[in-house]
Amino acid sequence: MAHWFHRNPLKATAPVSFNFYGVAGSPSANKICNDLRTNRARLLEMFTDVTCNPEIMKNATDAYFSLLQGFITALDGTTQENKMRFIQNFKWTDTLQGNTPSAQQDAVFELVSMAFNVALWYTKFASRLAGKENVTEAEAKDVHRSLKVAAGIFKTLKEVHIPRLITPAEKGRDLEPRAMDTYIIQCQAEAQEVTIARAIELKHNATLIAALAFETANFYQKADHTLNTLEPECSGKWRKYLELKQHFYMAYAYCYNGQTLLASDKCGEAIRSLQEAEKCYSRAEALCKEYRQTKGPGSTAKPSEQLFFLKLGGLIKNTLEKCQRENGFIYFHKVPAEAPDLELKASYGLAEPIAFELPPLSEQCTPEVYATFDLTKGAKNDKAKPKEAEVKPVKEPDLKPQKDTGCVIS
Repeated sequence: MAHWFHRNPLKATAPVSFNFYGVAGSPSANKICNDLRTNRARLLEMFTDVTCNPEIMKNATDAYFSLLQGFITALDGTTQENKMRFIQNFKWTDTLQGNTPSAQQDAVFELVSMAFNVALWYTKFASRLAGKENVTEAEAKDVHRSLKVAAGIFKTLKEVHIPRLITPAEKGRDLEPRAMDTYIIQCQAEAQEVTIARAIELKHNATLIAALAFETANFYQKADHTLNTLEPECSGKWRKYLELKQHFYMAYAYCYNGQTLLASDKCGEAIRSLQEAEKCYSRAEALCKEYRQTKGPGSTAKPSEQLFFLKLGGLIKNTLEKCQRENGFIYFHKVPAEAPDLELKASYGLAEPIAFELPPLSEQCTPEVYATFDLTKGAKNDKAKPKEAEVKPVKEPDLKPQKDTGCVIS
């Protein structure tokens, strides 16, 4: 399903040379700097390479992070900060703030910013794969796994690495808790969408589908509420997407809950549940229009044009008509004024983030080589330093829509 997921833009960054003008006092130290520059440039290229897959991305990420840790982890046997941590300035834009960069002279800032982009890449890879014409079971699993990997990266950054920054993230920036929490929750919710599509395709128990849809709707609601104190100019479009997905999956929950109630001979309650499904679906349709008209960062999803979205409208209508017919011939139940409480808890299919671990420190980064970096020799050549490069926006590949097959997983 091309254009089913909203995606914020990749972070952009200024080039980094890792030329330390005499500080690197040995061939091995110079090689580390050269390899950092080369591996960083290669990893940045992978973000926009449509042929890149998770294996290639992991290899490129590990190659860079294994070396970068040599500027973060203490290598002299002490508990003091690595002397190289604050030598290089790094500039990164934020997904919600246009092309205005943040800058910190801190290798940890580079680590979390680059890893953030890696997580974004996994979400975009999942979106691109889900947009294929016929998604196989193996590809559906890749979509599911990629979203959980992304959630795991965001979660680890928030809990482990971002707290290490000397300068805390400013409000509205990617690394502040509200944005991080929203990215984590959205990835989990989207992974559960894959599970729901699979459960529907295999005609699983209606109670299970209703519970999964309800849990997923709650995830989207939580993500939306997490952003409610951010400025609307930067978060308004994203919030509309989260809100429309919440109402869409509430419609699913009420629809399948109605099927469960009918199977239990509770026809009046089934009708009321399906009426509520109709209401949620209509609200989701209206929000799709509002979302398209809202300006803000990110690619515009088009969920209301997808068969997966359209099929639900027909399913609600047909199931409600069936319940009303049955009630008129068999049950004669009174339809409650209030919609039923959905006290549903999914026992299976909930998406948990996959834990993210940094690769081992590169074998190049030894205490002996580390000792040859001499910070006292850097200041003499300040005038020789080139002007800092500008941050150019990332040109991302277009996601070309293909024939929609209604999210069938064969």
